Amino acid sequence: MQFRLDEDQLAIRDAVRAFCADRFGFGDITARDGRPSEPGLWTALAELGVLGVLADGAATGIVEAALAFEQFGEHLAGGPVLWSTLAAPFVPGAADGKVRVAGVELTDGTTGPVVVEHAGECDVLLLLRDDRLEVCPRAELPPPVEGAPLDPLTPVAVFPHVPAGRVVGGAADARRLRRSGEILSAALLVGVAQGALDTARRHALERVQFGVPIGSFQAVKHLLADMYVRVELARSATYAAAATAADPRAGDADRAAHTAKLLAGEAGIANGRAAVQVLGGMGFTWDMLPHYFLKRAWVLENGFGTTAWHAARLGAAVGDEVGAKAGPS
Repeated sequence: MQFRLDEDQLAIRDAVRAFCADRFGFGDITARDGRPSEPGLWTALAELGVLGVLADGAATGIVEAALAFEQFGEHLAGGPVLWSTLAAPFVPGAADGKVRVAGVELTDGTTGPVVVEHAGECDVLLLLRDDRLEVCPRAELPPPVEGAPLDPLTPVAVFPHVPAGRVVGGAADARRLRRSGEILSAALLVGVAQGALDTARRHALERVQFGVPIGSFQAVKHLLADMYVRVELARSATYAAAATAADPRAGDADRAAHTAKLLAGEAGIANGRAAVQVLGGMGFTWDMLPHYFLKRAWVLENGFGTTAWHAARLGAAVGDEVGAKAGPS
């Protein structure tokens, strides 16, 4: 597959990058800890075209969405942007920012408790079940218990249970939304991995030890080189997954999504840890950026399938393929 971004896609990527730099700067990131989205953010996101990128009839699609969400990941954007974007084809008002959507994956038989990210600033909750999609208004949810978030920029609420909602999609819709969620989560993780690399690189160039930048030390060079390779490998897989989802003739869309989420999850977590290591004693403090990237990677890795879950699916697919070629014994 030859994959090359066209001028419109590059323009979308650059526009979202500039938007994130303006709205989600790192100058005082601690001020964002546990805070809801700033006023006007959803209107701005709708005007930017991000929330409606997957909506029916949109001129854009999953490739453009992946480019945008990579920038959101790199800038540690907050708010229920992912689920609002995924919900646009099913929830009226989500695409234009009038309805903010949080979401949760529920397997059959799930009773509770249920952890919901950004529940405090959503209008409705989208329930992704094995065979359907349901929408539950925020007012119909039981009183939550405040949860302790792993990522300080991702507040959570714990509900004792979640009532059944109004069905807005069937099994095919649930499968399509899950695959889109895997790809966009992978894009977020690619951005996180890139942000961790950029943070480590800047420190390696600025931090002087024994009269030279620590980036000149071979051990640090190796860490940064490994971080770079992980980012590029995950980015290539994520772009390929988005392109395959947009045109299934290019390959197996489900397998591509599994691969992207697996590699991006590994890259996000490994690069977050490496950034902590490059910054040394400073990297372990709350005042520095690495812990934000690492914690966001942990959160994203657990959404839409863990690395272990996707690895198992890929292994099963390869086993089935080998068995089919081998024929009956």
